[in-house]
Parts: sequence; C-alpha cells; structure tokens
Amino acid sequence: MIFYEKIKKYKLILASQSPRRQQLLKELKVDFEVMPVDIEEVFPENLKHKDIAIYLSELKAKAFDFSKLCDNCLVITSDTIVWLDGEILQKPVDFEDAVHILKTLSGRMHEVITGVTFRTIDKMHSFHCLTKVYFKTLSEDEIRWYVEHYRPYDKAGAYGGQEWIGYVGIEKIEGSYLNVVGLPVNMLYEELLKF
Repeated sequence: MIFYEKIKKYKLILASQSPRRQQLLKELKVDFEVMPVDIEEVFPENLKHKDIAIYLSELKAKAFDFSKLCDNCLVITSDTIVWLDGEILQKPVDFEDAVHILKTLSGRMHEVITGVTFRTIDKMHSFHCLTKVYFKTLSEDEIRWYVEHYRPYDKAGAYGGQEWIGYVGIEKIEGSYLNVVGLPVNMLYEELLKF
C-alpha cells in the first residue's frame, strides 16, 4: 500500500510518554521509537484555542537536536488541550482540582483540541484536530468516585474519554473520538501521506 511505501523511508520517533498515544500509533502498523521530550509547557498569553495546541506541539518538536538524530528521522509530537468558555482547562494539580474541573465540564459541551507536528531534518508541518464533547450532568458522587479510582492528573480536562467517566458521562461527540483519547489517527494518517 502507498502509505507503507512512503513511510518506510523514515525512522519514526514518537515524542510522547503517553501509553494511549503509543497504542494508537501502534494500530497503524508502523515501527517507531518512543523518545519523550521534557519541556515546560508554557505558551504566550495572547495565544488562544487551536493556536495553543499547535504552539506546544511545535515547541516539543523544536526541542529535538537533529544533529544527534539520523538523517531520515521523522519526529512526531503532539499536545492536547481542553477548551471551555474561551479558556484552556489545564491538567489538574491535585484531587480537589480534578473534581473542580469535572464539575465545570458537567452538563456542558467543551472542545478537545490536539496539535500535531511532524519534523524532519529539513522541514516541519503542523495541523490540529478539534472534537466537541458533550457531558451529561455528573453527580458529585460520580465525579469523586472517578477521580479517586482513576487519578486523572496527567490528563487535560481531568478525564480520559476511554475510561469509566467517558463511558458513563459522554452523551455525544462531534468529530474524532480518537482525538479525545489522545491522537487523531485518521488525520495523522492523511497528513503523513501528504508530508
């Protein structure tokens, strides 16, 4: 297939510690190396919405020193944010913060936005995926039970769509479900074909 012919010229590097992103990329049946990059995820205050996700994804890509990588390496970076009422909802800092974030999302629609960047030694390309997620009204008991049992402190918006809260709380989505899980694989596939 043309996709595998095209991609075999690269050594793929996924710059993510996320087991969800790693599993999703594995489903494309491509070989890749995991090489997380440790950066401080800060962005200019004037950035909004998708521009934040793209900026953070590109920040991760630019952190790689290509003089230490192979000439045919293709680094894939990404960053997912949750957007509500014109503001970004960060990862929770503790139990009560996670509860507060989920109470804020309860009974409402929010946007999950992932920025993805491809970088090689001589070029860089970024894109984004946006999914609208509609939560039912969650009870205090449901929220606290979820946070206690799943400890979603590494997740934007304090939840994983592929976990219990997603099964019982998400009423509908508009857009890519896999984007909510952590990586918009369908868009990634199409963009790799064009890269």
